[in-house]
Amino acid sequence: MTNSIGLYLHVPFCKQKCAYCDFFSGRAGEADYDNYTRRLKEKIIYWGAQTTETVSSVYIGGGTPSVLGTKRLTELLSAVFAAFSVLPHAEVTVEINPESGKELEFSALKAIGMNRISVGLQSANAKELKTLGRIHTPHDAAITLQSAQRAGIENTSLDLMMGIPYQTTDSLRRSIDFCASCGVTHISSYILKIEEGTPFAAAKEKLPLPNDDEQAQLYLFAVDYLEKRGFRQYEISNFSVPGRESRHNTLYWQCGEYLGLGPSAYSFYHGRRFHYERDFQAFYENRITDDGAGGDEEEFIMLALRLKSGLDFAQYETKFQKHLSPAVMREIKRFESAGYMNTDGRRAWLTPRGCLVSNSIIAEILYHH
Repeated sequence: MTNSIGLYLHVPFCKQKCAYCDFFSGRAGEADYDNYTRRLKEKIIYWGAQTTETVSSVYIGGGTPSVLGTKRLTELLSAVFAAFSVLPHAEVTVEINPESGKELEFSALKAIGMNRISVGLQSANAKELKTLGRIHTPHDAAITLQSAQRAGIENTSLDLMMGIPYQTTDSLRRSIDFCASCGVTHISSYILKIEEGTPFAAAKEKLPLPNDDEQAQLYLFAVDYLEKRGFRQYEISNFSVPGRESRHNTLYWQCGEYLGLGPSAYSFYHGRRFHYERDFQAFYENRITDDGAGGDEEEFIMLALRLKSGLDFAQYETKFQKHLSPAVMREIKRFESAGYMNTDGRRAWLTPRGCLVSNSIIAEILYHH
């Protein structure tokens, strides 16, 4: 039996670009939406003919996929189900903006196969949303979620940002309470990263951003409080009620293979990593940039340590036919003594404090690998 893969479709459009966003997306009109939908369907058909694997998860992200509207999203999902061998119980997610999400016919999308939504809330505080350049209100998010839930879509996720201007532990607590009150099963909670070339980067000195200590306090508070509200951390930035972890994203972290279609989309397929440039024409002409082999030992360690389940020593041994080096085990012990990692002899995982400095810890472990 062949292994299953994930499928990611990128929709590079937004009604308004957020001040912190570095993703490949921008404003466009209805004719652009039509043209892109047609071109993306062509690539779905092309790649469907190249693959023999079953598809275990489909994720339409962006940008803002919901700006395409019900009809175009339905067309894309229909094309996926026609071109690929999608497993009967595959997870099929669409990212949705609370404002454009209010216009969607969720019953039609569910009928075609969508069974999970991820809604970009970011904050339930109006002042924080305004600073981020978001065009929705918390009420918009609640209405969108209610519509989806009424249509029978029970697997729902909200995005929350931490470390944003004006945020306090109190306002973050209220945002988490708001998410829980909406009946969602999953929360992605990220620390704001100021990306070069964004309006936030240009205005960084003037923004009332929390310092590193305050950011750490917000993150540790969120991990603890989300757990109290029934959301268990399973990855550095992701929390869910048991059994509702994002299967698509977990596939990435477990070094599973996937295809990414759309300008700026990345793939890991048949042991190779490759991507489309941030350019419409390159995508339309199917010009692919090869990024070399993927799934090596270092990548496996790096991705495993993002997960709460951590680095499984036996799994590593089975996959690479060797033990983790004594030097790596010494590093794990060192970080455990410092309170940044836990180990039970079979696996090692980051503590919440370790998650805050995960890049440094993983870099140290890989250096000794």
